[in-house]
Amino acid sequence: MIPAAAIKELLRILGPERLIRDPAGMSAYGHDATEIQALPDAVAFPQNSPEISAILRLANRTPFFVIPRGAGTGKTGGAVPVHGGLVLSLERLNRIIEIDADNLIARVEPGVITAHLQEAVERLGLFYPPDPASLNVSTLGGNVAECAGGLRAVKYGVTRDYILGLKVVLPTGELIDTGVRTAKGVVGYDLTRLIIGSEGTLAIITEITLRLLPKPANKKTMLAYFPEVTAAVAMVAEIIRQRVIPTTLELMDRLCLECVQAETGLVIPQDAKAVLLIEVDGEESMTALETAKIRGLCAQGGALVFQAAMDPEEAEKMWAARRNVSETIGRLAPNKMSEDIVVPRSRMAELISFLEALGRAHGLAIPCFGHAGDGNIHVNIMYDKQKPAQTRAALLLVEALFRKVLEMQGTISGEHGIGLTKAPYLSLELSPPALELMARLKKSFDPNGILNPGKIFVKEPEPKSAEF
Repeated sequence: MIPAAAIKELLRILGPERLIRDPAGMSAYGHDATEIQALPDAVAFPQNSPEISAILRLANRTPFFVIPRGAGTGKTGGAVPVHGGLVLSLERLNRIIEIDADNLIARVEPGVITAHLQEAVERLGLFYPPDPASLNVSTLGGNVAECAGGLRAVKYGVTRDYILGLKVVLPTGELIDTGVRTAKGVVGYDLTRLIIGSEGTLAIITEITLRLLPKPANKKTMLAYFPEVTAAVAMVAEIIRQRVIPTTLELMDRLCLECVQAETGLVIPQDAKAVLLIEVDGEESMTALETAKIRGLCAQGGALVFQAAMDPEEAEKMWAARRNVSETIGRLAPNKMSEDIVVPRSRMAELISFLEALGRAHGLAIPCFGHAGDGNIHVNIMYDKQKPAQTRAALLLVEALFRKVLEMQGTISGEHGIGLTKAPYLSLELSPPALELMARLKKSFDPNGILNPGKIFVKEPEPKSAEF
């Protein structure tokens, strides 16, 4: 509970129109894309770094928890105020401050929606590659906090590959700049990379300096249907083995296809059990050459149907099925546990076979889709939480999946982070000395434990008061 004196000071800092305290207004800020819900004590809407600094200094003195929040599209509960406190919404820090075409950089505030930046730079012939499926809703600050990946990661990498520098407010209220505006810079420790992916536990981001690229001249989109998922994932490895690096290389399995077909009416070959959605970009001559090469490889690999989009409208119809698959698989069961594991590309077929056997053994549907080009598969364990036996089985499947992935030299999270839902499994992947070092880093940044408690580490810190 935030004491009355602290509420009074928050009102002085923000004004009454930027501090919500009624339960109805706060409920929208008590959850993310998970089913976890927790009501905060208040929601604040700061507009600049000095206001955030003042709030954090107050939180340390009082004390109370502060939970930074972007658009709430996270899938591991990272923005859920599980211990109450003040949700700090960054939605009003939403300016594109600068686009510097000469130096290929942009400066933005954290509340800028990802798609809005992409549209702004593309009008100038530039390109911001990170492309999470939630790009029309998710914010760049949230993308940085989670190190979002997305559909184009196979060729272009993930969010951290495009962050040159940050302005942040530390949990103790100090404002610092990290990183550079230049292509090179090795002065001191790389605090920028440390904060990227830290899930709002180390600092609050107030400005981001991004690296841009020239916009590719052309792109081609293709669909290839296969009679087995294993044949589709084998084709992923073969395409890259043949020195073609697509912009995107996405997979949907049979269960996903059935749901997409039921929802959208997409025409799917009768015997298809998997589809690859492939896109290449670059100069027109190069995309034509790569499209022809991929067509030939798919034919050799047993594709039932290969289809190349004739125009942007047809390509967008292909993409619509992929972007909506996470919602359409809700037809299979009322609830799902969605895991974003990553394995080496060469072992994806082994993983798919393991999941098919696991699903049969426990009687649960496990549709899979995702970024097959970089081995990042979204595994969805479908269940009904009203049936305790199914919930128990789903939890058993999650741990079995994680253990298998680590045995295959993969990782339990490619882009969703740890947050709440994966915190119990962190020690499966990280050693005790590594976890202890992370805890010491957290303590160094946040000595009083006020920033985003209960995330990543299972043992939650207790807030302590201090004068700053």
